[in-house]
Amino acid sequence: MSRIEAGRYAVSADRVRAFARAYTCTDQNLIDALAGMTGRRTRGWWEEYRDILPPSALDLAETEHHTTAMRIASVIHIPGLLQTAEHTRALAGNAVPPLAPHEVEHRVSYRIKRQVVIYGQRAIPLTAIVHEAALRMEFGGPLVARAQHGHLIEASTRENITVLVIPFGAGTLPGSGQSIVYCSAVVPQLDTVQLDTYHGSEFLDAHAQLVKYQKVLDIMEACALSPAKSRDLIARIEKDT
Repeated sequence: MSRIEAGRYAVSADRVRAFARAYTCTDQNLIDALAGMTGRRTRGWWEEYRDILPPSALDLAETEHHTTAMRIASVIHIPGLLQTAEHTRALAGNAVPPLAPHEVEHRVSYRIKRQVVIYGQRAIPLTAIVHEAALRMEFGGPLVARAQHGHLIEASTRENITVLVIPFGAGTLPGSGQSIVYCSAVVPQLDTVQLDTYHGSEFLDAHAQLVKYQKVLDIMEACALSPAKSRDLIARIEKDT
């Protein structure tokens, strides 16, 4: 069991179903979802970044690959899945400790490739809750910021992408201290929350944690403008940049 839990020993679908019977698990949807995760681990595009980027970055890309829908909330930064290459380059160029030029480019290409989950053939639904503060930060200067605003407006017109802006006038709200990414799985028990920290990504999957962040995102979404009014505000900020 310890080797299975540590990922050193593969587990078959039959064994997963045997475990379910032993532990009297009767949730067939959960059992089927877990059985479907057995076998060889997916070797996706993120494997080319192994030993180049932190392991948590690869975990995030793989989690997004298996996600069926996402909700993201961010106060200071534009969500990574909606960033332009130049915006990402400006952020990576201010990392602590400083990154070498080739390391910056690795992070830029990695972030752009992650966006396949919302722009590719299997585009998943994305709701991005962005605070007005993030729109006015001007990372990379006015030209980069203006291009980022235009990209955000274009993305918000896609059928699978909803962009909601929380205006300054909304006042205080929960979740203002960190970005939140809620990844929905094929069954709710396998949902995952990803938080950005200075030491890398942190992943949460306990039921109480999932419920808490669902409520936080619900409150933040309720504080935001409608999709149309959000798009209008982004356009006004773009014009003023």
